[in-house]
Order: sequence, then C-alpha cells, then structure tokens
Amino acid sequence: MTSNQNQIQHGGQGGYPAGPAGGGAYQAPPAVRRSTETKASTKTTELIVFVLAVLAVAITALVVGGDDGNPDPFDAAVALKYIAWLTIGYMIARGLAKSGSRETYDGH
Repeated sequence: MTSNQNQIQHGGQGGYPAGPAGGGAYQAPPAVRRSTETKASTKTTELIVFVLAVLAVAITALVVGGDDGNPDPFDAAVALKYIAWLTIGYMIARGLAKSGSRETYDGH
C-alpha cells in the first residue's frame, strides 16, 4: 500500500490520489451539497396566512346574511369562489418559493 492510499483510507489528507499523469498533486474531493428543494410548507408563513384567510372567508359567509327578506350577499357559492382564488394564490406562491430557494438538508 502506498502512503497516499494509506492516508486516504485512514483519514489523513483525504482527497483522491494523483491522476494517471503522476505529479503527486493533491486533489480535493468534489463538493457535496445536500439540500431540499425548499422549506416544508408547515414552516412558512404562507400556510398560516392561507389558513387564516380561508377561516375568515368561511366565518364571514356564516355571519353575513340577508336581512328583512333580502337575498344573502355573501352566500356559500361566493365564499367557495373566494376560497378557490385563495387556494390558487397559495399554490402559485409555493411554486415561486420552490423555484428559487433551497434549505440545507441535515438528514432529519
């Protein structure tokens, strides 16, 4: 066993042995970058704002009603439309977040 192989096996200098051209130059190992695509959605304020907005729309739809025989101006159909728009906005926001950020992967 050469001294270079011994150093690599036993954690000496690390890296890789010199290439076929010789030279004995130390070659650093390639950098390993481990990261997830983005933060988990439960760690973002986007999810909290989305849930609160959906709750606000649902509560408003329950509270607001037609008085004195007038039709309900904010009925379930209107509330569902707003919730659908909020959901589309949330999905777009998560897509934009995934497209440009990374979180370090720590293996947990």
